[in-house]
Amino acid sequence: MNLVMEKTLEQYEKLFSMEEQKREDEFRYTMMKPFEKMWSAIQVPLRAKEPNGYDVIMAVKMLGYLDVCDTEAGQKTLQILKESYAAETAESALRQCIHFAEREQLRVDADEIKFGLYIADPNRLQLQKGYCGFGGIPGFIHIWMNPDSYNLPRIPSIIAHEFHHNLRFSYVDFHHGSVSVGDYLVIEGLAESFARELFGEEQLGPWVTRFAQEDLQYSIEVINEVLAVKGFSEVRRYMFGDPIAKVQGFEPAGLSAFAGYAVGYHAVQLFMDKHQVTISKATLLDAETILSQCGLFSK
Repeated sequence: MNLVMEKTLEQYEKLFSMEEQKREDEFRYTMMKPFEKMWSAIQVPLRAKEPNGYDVIMAVKMLGYLDVCDTEAGQKTLQILKESYAAETAESALRQCIHFAEREQLRVDADEIKFGLYIADPNRLQLQKGYCGFGGIPGFIHIWMNPDSYNLPRIPSIIAHEFHHNLRFSYVDFHHGSVSVGDYLVIEGLAESFARELFGEEQLGPWVTRFAQEDLQYSIEVINEVLAVKGFSEVRRYMFGDPIAKVQGFEPAGLSAFAGYAVGYHAVQLFMDKHQVTISKATLLDAETILSQCGLFSK
């Protein structure tokens, strides 16, 4: 599997030296163009047909990437990323993921994997502890972060998480209209379990570690009743929780942030432990097998 590391830190350095009115097109056609196929797969054009229409510039702002005109925050963050060797850490982690997958005879349905490391808006990812990623289209992985002492050591684990999405979606199709709560639980639970397998429990993300036992148990009880509910517009209520629902404008379900991620992780872990199944074998199983045999949910 060929790995292409986009030199985004060098690209940002050039970007922040440019006149502000030129930066959006530089970001669009230099930094995002290599990922055009990824954006196209999720219906995001590089440039909108109409002025101020929905395109990659609007999409990344909504996702929490830093505004390209925020020079002060951008240059400060860029320096931290360079001094902490974030890009080198990312490449090492990706190569470990690729090596593991090849050893286990798991494939990514793409000729190569393109990776990009981006700067996050310091105010937009507080629930995620300043870092986030996307690996839902095989062959492409994005990580964006506002680096600090918490998330910098977790670069390998979030990369493993997103790499696993590349793996899972090479075997299992994902459709926004038909995905169920149960499907999504397993997608995220497997991804975080893969991160744990490669880089250890201490690197797990806040989307699974922030839950007290009482909150986790309540989340399990709520989600147990809606495992078969389908359609991303409904599923996201249970996966992302109320704080994100309030920000993004969808109906809350009475759950803490990322409740579905935590429940999914515990479901997958219980299944793997109970049946002595490796993460490699679990990656290929259907969601129903994992959910019905994990012992977390009652009928």
